[in-house]
Amino acid sequence: MAAETTVDDLIGRVRAYNPKCNENLIRAAFDYGARMHDGQFRHSGEPYFTHPVAVAMIVADQKLDDATIITALLHDTIEDTGSTWGEVAEMFGREVAELVDGVTKLTNLQLSSSETKQAENFRKLFMAMAKDMRVILVKLADRLHNMRTIKSMRPEKQIQKARETVDIFAPLAGRMGMQWMREELEDLTFGVLNPEGRTSIMRRFVHLRDESGDVIEKITNDIESELEKAGITAEVYGRAKRPYSVWRKMEEKDQGFSRLSDIYGFRVIVDSNADCYRVLGAIHERWRAVPGRFKDYISQPKSNGYRSIHTTVSGRDGKRVEVQIRTNQMHDVAEVGVAAHWSYKDGVQSENPFAVDPAKWVATLNERFDTADDHDEFLEHVKLEMYTDQVFGFTPKGEVIKLPRGATPLDFAYAIHTRIGDSCVGARIDGIRVPLWTRIRNGQSVEITTAEGQRPQATWLDIVATGKAKAAIRRSLREDDRERFVKLGRELARVAFEHIGKVASDKALSTAARHLGLRDSESLLARLGSAELTARDVVETLYPELADGAGDEVATDRAVLGLSQGQDSKRGLCCQPVPGERIVGITYRGQGVVVHGIDCPVLSDLADNPERWVDLHWHSGRHGPVHTVTLNVAISNDSGVLGRICTLIGEQKANISDLKFVERKPDFYRLLIDVDLRDAEHLHTVMMGLEADSDVASIERHRDYERKP
Repeated sequence: MAAETTVDDLIGRVRAYNPKCNENLIRAAFDYGARMHDGQFRHSGEPYFTHPVAVAMIVADQKLDDATIITALLHDTIEDTGSTWGEVAEMFGREVAELVDGVTKLTNLQLSSSETKQAENFRKLFMAMAKDMRVILVKLADRLHNMRTIKSMRPEKQIQKARETVDIFAPLAGRMGMQWMREELEDLTFGVLNPEGRTSIMRRFVHLRDESGDVIEKITNDIESELEKAGITAEVYGRAKRPYSVWRKMEEKDQGFSRLSDIYGFRVIVDSNADCYRVLGAIHERWRAVPGRFKDYISQPKSNGYRSIHTTVSGRDGKRVEVQIRTNQMHDVAEVGVAAHWSYKDGVQSENPFAVDPAKWVATLNERFDTADDHDEFLEHVKLEMYTDQVFGFTPKGEVIKLPRGATPLDFAYAIHTRIGDSCVGARIDGIRVPLWTRIRNGQSVEITTAEGQRPQATWLDIVATGKAKAAIRRSLREDDRERFVKLGRELARVAFEHIGKVASDKALSTAARHLGLRDSESLLARLGSAELTARDVVETLYPELADGAGDEVATDRAVLGLSQGQDSKRGLCCQPVPGERIVGITYRGQGVVVHGIDCPVLSDLADNPERWVDLHWHSGRHGPVHTVTLNVAISNDSGVLGRICTLIGEQKANISDLKFVERKPDFYRLLIDVDLRDAEHLHTVMMGLEADSDVASIERHRDYERKP
């Protein structure tokens, strides 16, 4: 169709809904676009300008304003031709130039690239939406036409574009209320990503029609007959659902086509809200309603302005059919969603009372993403927000809370206020106490119980379904971790400084932080506590001459003897041998020689490879405290115990390089403590000192023989 479309065809379509359109400006844009794209061709061999014309026709079908029509005609000129922003602004006005520039920038976003880049590009996409929603409307029309003509592209390019479309553009169209576009985009991608599946569904539709005749016409007549009896004037439309929609239902319900009943959809369009409910009464009086399949989006509209009543009934021959009931104005918004804000009718911008102000709509969408501190979190928010279908819950006072399908009482609590979510300890649904992971259903009343001192748990992340709740929980966990890390870091710093006869004063820590490029002493302590930095690093920064103790120690690179010239060695992570223990070396390709304790179980696997064994022994001198050994320690969960344990290790002239909690019980903690030691005797002294403490339940050397060398 696009190849044959003339400027008169386009203007005729625009004038049908906007007789006052600027015909001359549209004609000028058509001529300018044709001239700039002259000599360019699509993959199909058609002149390239057939694409912008087709996009303009799609935009015109949504009854949009002149600026959007002209933008559609020119959306590729700045990117693909010699045209410039200034030239477009001079000829067609600054508004059009800004819109064309916005579409160009969106076209250059690689939305299917790596996670980090994808998140940043999503931010840019939403910034473009916030600036002017019409940029997205043109971009969606551009993607729709590209998907309609995708067969001319290379197979690998088809798959990439189809995945990007089903992941991003189709749900975005749905989130904007453009359900018809979402369905078509999904169905077009279905044909690319699963052509056999789509063909199978189509064949079954044909078989069903041959078997039972034109069911749609029969059910339409049935509905019209019932409405006529009730004295209701209405238009009734019926259709079979798109193949992709049917396929998704089969996947979700794990049912075959023959068992899937609600594959037909019907719309009843009336003049008033009152008539909507009269139609509902007439339909429910004639056919049995299917429990749990009723939604009243008139009394509780979706955030994108969508209003309609949805009900599913057992119709002719027991076949389930979905019926949507709405007024003409609701139907206009349902067809074009947020775009209804710009729609024209009879030459004036439509004053549709149900059209959502796009600025407010984008603001509510964006506020969910503003709190995202990292890329993964932001992407998660975007996808959660775009894919959701809604449920409505009620507070005890009757206030309505909108949530995505699958939301839990925790999501409900965070939707009310972050403080309520953070302190949530329980919930009641319809007066009955339920677990926090319970899924809320439409119309249920939810009461949240809070307690002072309650904090979010890490397990909550697996319970909640909304981006807002996930962001708040992660933020709280980070704050809690930081507080704990700062406390632990302060203790590690104190012990390390006392080890060399110094005091870890605020001034000393601030000076060390500045030299290490950190913001302040608290940042340094947080990194120290989280093992991103070692106490030794801090001490060496301020007192390099004291950090290693006496100067007659064996140099680290000479600690092991028996290596050939040029051979490097490193200690095995599995057994962590220390000076004073018998050792053997094993050669590993690309890693030099790895030093193992003679009793390491790993060696038994290498018994048949004697050529890889190297006879090694430790230097007989005094070694520095640089040999890390992991201790598995269980301590009482009492105030001050951890600090005393750190002090005990420091008193033995050993340094804690890492500390990890592996088990938390009400009465004890189990920790893995990495201690930097001199030799086997030093290890024995430290373990004996800890074992003698009354708050140490057990202590043993931790060896992880699963760790690779």
